[in-house]
Amino acid sequence: AAGPRRGAGAAPPPGWAPRRAARAHPRPVPVAVGSVLSSYGWYILLAAVAVYVLVQKVSRSLAARPSGRPGAAEAAEEPDVVVRRQEALAAARLRMQEELNAQAERYKEKQRQLEEEKRRQKIAMWESMQEGKSYKGNLKLNQQEVESGASASAVPKSKPNKKPLRGGG
Repeated sequence: AAGPRRGAGAAPPPGWAPRRAARAHPRPVPVAVGSVLSSYGWYILLAAVAVYVLVQKVSRSLAARPSGRPGAAEAAEEPDVVVRRQEALAAARLRMQEELNAQAERYKEKQRQLEEEKRRQKIAMWESMQEGKSYKGNLKLNQQEVESGASASAVPKSKPNKKPLRGGG
């Protein structure tokens, strides 16, 4: 016999352990669900609400966004609708342009009238200076005439009786 035989009655060599004991892993200690919820419950709830809101927004935006294929198919199916829409757009642009042109003409006419009025005032000032009169007085008279013509229905305000600041003595 060349060495000790391992048999039914032989003792295992020192340091030897059965395979079952070597393979055994320590079992993780089960964490109580209640302790997790009590520690992180509000965070979990807020995260769930945020995820829900995010999913709703994404689904709405995807539903609202028109996809490229059906739009092209509709345009190809009904070209008369597209033509009518383009004609209506062109007509609206034409109306807006005509309105803008009319406003520009009114503005130009108003500017011409203002320039003509300024020219008349300058001529009147020149004539009054040639006659030797004060051109400022003449200008005031012209402005009063224009104001009286423009506001003929305005009631003139009477000056209130003012008391002198100092006594008579």
